[in-house]
Amino acid sequence: MSNPFSQDLLISEEQKELVALVKEFAETKVKPVVEQCDRDDTLPMEVYEQAMEMGLHMTVLPEEVGGMGLDHLTNCLLMEELAKVDAGFAVGCSANGLACEPIMIGGTKEQQKYFASVLQQKKFAAFCLTEPDAGSDVSAAKTKAVFDEKTNEWVINGTKCFITNGGVASIYVVFAVTEKDASSPYKAMSAFIVERDLPGVSVGKKEDKMGIRLSSTTEVIFEDVRVPADHLVGGEAARGKGFKLAMQVLDSSRPTVGSMACGIAQRCIDECVEYANTRKTFGKPIAALQSMQFKLADMEMTTQVARQYCHYAAQVQDSGIKPYSKLSSIAKCFAGDNAVRVATEAIQIFGGYGYSKEYPIEKLLRDAKIYQIFEGTNEIQRVVIAGNLLRGY
Repeated sequence: MSNPFSQDLLISEEQKELVALVKEFAETKVKPVVEQCDRDDTLPMEVYEQAMEMGLHMTVLPEEVGGMGLDHLTNCLLMEELAKVDAGFAVGCSANGLACEPIMIGGTKEQQKYFASVLQQKKFAAFCLTEPDAGSDVSAAKTKAVFDEKTNEWVINGTKCFITNGGVASIYVVFAVTEKDASSPYKAMSAFIVERDLPGVSVGKKEDKMGIRLSSTTEVIFEDVRVPADHLVGGEAARGKGFKLAMQVLDSSRPTVGSMACGIAQRCIDECVEYANTRKTFGKPIAALQSMQFKLADMEMTTQVARQYCHYAAQVQDSGIKPYSKLSSIAKCFAGDNAVRVATEAIQIFGGYGYSKEYPIEKLLRDAKIYQIFEGTNEIQRVVIAGNLLRGY
């Protein structure tokens, strides 16, 4: 199967070694369990533990707090490699990084060390933002945190839904409304570190998902959960700035999400090339048919463009030289749409076999669809892109 990195992107020897290491792990450890876990809707916890031993749940955390200290471009390379084998497993690993981002961006040094110390114990973390009535409209969140001056604690009440790693996480970052009289709903939210074993924290409904079934997605419920005052992310100075922090985190994560979508698309292309060269009709391989060649060429072109744009957005992010919100939205939106298109075409190339569970193609389409929905729907990404454009005039 093809290696898109060897031809199309100049990467360092260290990056190539890391990609090769993750590829071997994905092929030898993850791939053997994918079919059964997808069918039974179970998590391969032993394989996740091995991934954590490799540090794949702490890729972008700084080395000084125990992480791998990778830049975002390298993280894109690794998560694409995991997603080629199983996007759900890649999501389960990368969601730990998503939970860490608000702490790394807006948390105090003490909070950063503490949060990282939990993950060093090979434990999961989760980013708790979405609610039943507050998905794309984050400002409509109803989860509340009220300060109790007598005990110097915050009391949190509310329900979060569609939380990746929700059912297995030992620690959460929870976004809640703290300001009653804020001039804007965008200035009413704050973020908190919440441990799973605190009284009042419970896991609600487990989602029976269409795809990415090797990741945990659940409700997380908070009923009079008391957290110390020092669990307010960023301290008192950051109170009411949670919405901005959440948006910064999502901007940061979208190139990686787009790269995972590229992993799905690349797997589709690889499977289709192999199938087209072996499947015969009218006495010759279907690869000889121009209609098939054109399909494969279009799949390859759009996937290469998606990959390179995700890498470009990540490089701009790593450089720190200019804002990258629009770039991140373009990367995620284009790559997510492309993954669905490519997976749909892959089913067409495989014909009836593509629709059958005998081959992995139908699963790749099931996995691809979520990349048009989570981390901000692709409709929201278009709003962000257009907003950036129109503010320039």
